[in-house]
Formats: sequence, C-alpha cells, structure tokens
Amino acid sequence: MPDIANDPRLDPRVKWALRNVPVTSLGDVDSRELLLEISNSPKAIALREKMEALYDSLDTEDVASSEGLSITTHDVVSAPDGNTIKIRVVRPDGDELVPCVYYIHGGGMQNGTAFGAMYRVWARVLAAEGVAVAMVDFRNCVTPSSVPEVEPFPAGLNDCVSGLKWAVSQAGELGIDPQRVVMAGESGGGNLTLATGMKLLRDGDIGLVSGLYALCPYIAGGWPQDRFPSSIENEGILLNLHHNRGAVAYGIEHFEARNPLAWPAFATVDDVAGLPRTFISVNEADPLRDEGVDFYRLLLEAGVAAQCRTVMGTSHGMDVFTAVLPDISRETAASIARFASA
Repeated sequence: MPDIANDPRLDPRVKWALRNVPVTSLGDVDSRELLLEISNSPKAIALREKMEALYDSLDTEDVASSEGLSITTHDVVSAPDGNTIKIRVVRPDGDELVPCVYYIHGGGMQNGTAFGAMYRVWARVLAAEGVAVAMVDFRNCVTPSSVPEVEPFPAGLNDCVSGLKWAVSQAGELGIDPQRVVMAGESGGGNLTLATGMKLLRDGDIGLVSGLYALCPYIAGGWPQDRFPSSIENEGILLNLHHNRGAVAYGIEHFEARNPLAWPAFATVDDVAGLPRTFISVNEADPLRDEGVDFYRLLLEAGVAAQCRTVMGTSHGMDVFTAVLPDISRETAASIARFASA
C-alpha cells in the first residue's frame, strides 16, 4: 500500500485531500450484471450521496465565481439509439463568438455527471478563461448520469459524438466559433476525448474539431502492465486499478478484441494518423501517467502535432479539484483555453 503521507512527490495539499481516502483492494468480478448489482446497492448509493454532499459544500462563489457567465441546459437526441442526453453550456456573457471546449467528464466511463458539483465548479473555472464550455452528460456504463439509461460501449461514445455534432451545428445560437472547437476531458473523459476523435476520423468528420486535449486519460483497460510502470508504482494513490472491473463494466468483449475506440491504448499509428493537434496532460503520481505518455509518443510517430506535460505534485485528475489546488486548477484551465483559442 502506498505511504501517501510520506510520499515526497505529492503536494502537501494533495496529501491533505487524500488523508481520509481509504486505500482498498478491489477484486475481479465475474460479470457485468454482478458489477451493476454491487455498484447500485443501497450501500454504494449512500456512499455516492455522501461524497456528492461533500463536493456540494465546496461549490461556492469563492471557489469559482459565476459572475459574468451564462449557464444553459439543452436536450439533445443521440444517434443511432434515439436516446436523449443533456449538454450544459457555460460561457461568458455577451454576443461575441468565443472558442468552445467540448468537455467530457471523468468517472471511468462508468460514473459521474456533468451536473455534479465538481464539474459545475470546473466549468466556471474554464469559462472564466474566455471560452464556452459545453459539458456533455453521456450514458454511463454503471451508474446513471443525469440521464437514466446505463449502457456499455459504444453507448457513451455515440452520445459524445452526437453531442459534439450538435454543438457545432448550433454554433451560431451558442455564440461559439465553429473553427475553434476542441474536445477535452479527464480520466474516462480523456478516453472518450481520444476515442471520439478517432471515431470522427474514421467517419470523415474530424474537421468538426480543431484539437483534442486529454487529461490523465484512462485508456489501457487492464492493469498492472510492465509497459506502463506507473500502473505499478502508483497503484493505490487515489485509484485502485489492479482488477478487471473497468473492462467488464464497459464490455469485456471490446477489451478482449483490443478495440481502440473502447480502449485507445490499443490504437496503432494507422488509427491516429490524421488526428488534429493533440495535447496530453498527465499527473506525476498517477497510476495512469505512463499510458498517457505512451499515447503521446504514438501520436508523434504518426505525425500528429502533439504536446505532453506532467503536472508535478499531483495524483490522478487533481487538476479539476479546484477547491484543493486552485492555482494548479486555474493553470490547467488557462492551458486548455489557450489551446482552444489557437
């Protein structure tokens, strides 16, 4: 088990935030049905509600002001299933066309919602940098987001593609510059950012976006791996990944088939050649660090204009924990906004 309190890499504020986070060892599960039962039990629901209440207490104007921002919610029909998803748009007031960050929330494609407190705050932090933020609430594969359906791959990916196409089609109404639309997301949202980009590329629609910005992407599907040393050395620091639950939740057949649209770490040069400029951001003490770096190197091999940075002192996804690391959070937001504005 990691000795978080004495890890010299971690920012003291990260140590403080993780002080009461239990380090648990989760076991494998035999089926997706069993995982759904475990994850939607009264005990699991109560724990999620407790955590959301904590995040709600951190959603304050002092942490991230809403002054000068407009916030709207839109229902969007997703293809090909005809289900309805929600997109929450936060943008600076006024009629000026601004760049758009189409943001995909984290949660391992399994959990979470763009309407939760963490993402309400994060959207305001991003929008304060002068961009419109369109946060898509796709179908999770384990617990409901703001939409009730829970479906495995490719449901969430299809929703993200559909939402992106809707946002671009509504550029005039939303006041966004259709030539400056980038996709971004952290963790599972980083997976979906890269996968959506590859899906658009396959379908001949990659021109809809001008760039991809993936933070701490959750893309391997199976851990630990010698290929990714961080999956061993950082196991248990916020994330416990040494089990099969992520792959089972999303659809084990797609992991076994090495489908890069489900798990982008399986991508080849041919899968990514032709993607627009891409930025990969990883966290120093994250089990997922090295799979993000590896994907960056694949992009370079494919001739994609790519950049990569490591956010020192942080564990997985801490960039979006604005109440804990406000300076780092705002620096990451500024980086994404610069990328969108280029």
